[in-house]
Amino acid sequence: MSVCPPAEVPFAARIVPTATLPVIDIGGLLSAQADDRAQVGAALHAACADKGFFYIANHGVPVALVDAARREAEAFFALDESDKRRVDKALSPCNRGYEPLRGQVLEAGTPPDLKEGFYIGNELADDHPHVQARTFNCGPNQWPGHSPTFRPAMQAYFDALYALSKRLTRGLALALGLAEDHFDGFCDDAMATLRLLHYPPQPAGALPGQKGCGAHTDFGCLTLLWQDEHGGLQVEDGDAWIHVPPLPGTFVVNLGDLIARWTNGRYRSTLHRVVNVSGRERYSMPFFFTGRPDYLVTCITAAPGEAAAWPPITVGDHLQACYRRTYG
Repeated sequence: MSVCPPAEVPFAARIVPTATLPVIDIGGLLSAQADDRAQVGAALHAACADKGFFYIANHGVPVALVDAARREAEAFFALDESDKRRVDKALSPCNRGYEPLRGQVLEAGTPPDLKEGFYIGNELADDHPHVQARTFNCGPNQWPGHSPTFRPAMQAYFDALYALSKRLTRGLALALGLAEDHFDGFCDDAMATLRLLHYPPQPAGALPGQKGCGAHTDFGCLTLLWQDEHGGLQVEDGDAWIHVPPLPGTFVVNLGDLIARWTNGRYRSTLHRVVNVSGRERYSMPFFFTGRPDYLVTCITAAPGEAAAWPPITVGDHLQACYRRTYG
């Protein structure tokens, strides 16, 4: 596959100092001192009201868990197409499993995205209430049979990011000036999705407008992103795009549409995209924390008398509407 030489790289983004996106040390959220937790909340508030994108450090997720998940993801995507198709998400009633290259269009009016993926969610048995009720996106995972270590590595990584997401919602509550437990009901039995993604290099002969991942905002509450050393993530900044390079030991965090709606537009869900012009295979592992499907989200207004910009909606209904946009 030929890739774009530097002089022909499409979708240029300006390279800006890393400090443009804040690096927030969230270790204080585990402190017994209220002031330490409040300081993290203040830093989160500034970032969420700006671009809704930031890095988190001192997050507590062991490097070994990240490395194990990465190895398993790379090994899965190296399988023959026929082997990956055995766990095609088209075979799942709850959108779990393999998504082939060009399986999604995240940016309306552009060609399909140049990425392949694998969806993993909460492992729910057939007798779970959400499954019994046929709640959207709820059910068992499909697990590929090529490796006995794939499932345990992914489950351990999923569990660590799930716990971290719940901790971050407590930080968001402090950021909004609310009680720390304000989002606990939303987090109770919350749904989440881990996506393993593989991006081939941007080809020189790509269709007009085609890129690794089209410009989009995320659907849910929080996204926690691990990306490999090759970068490629770009975030909209006014009338330009900026690069968000990987920083060792951190996750990139961004807010989804649900939080923008919930905060009545106070916090930002910002357009972002991926263009893999590294000339190498790129891998990333975004974790999407969505919330309890039947939880009713009502706009949190900043002041008495402020009108709500959106009507109340359940998490599940919101998510279904977002999926319809990108999968028809």
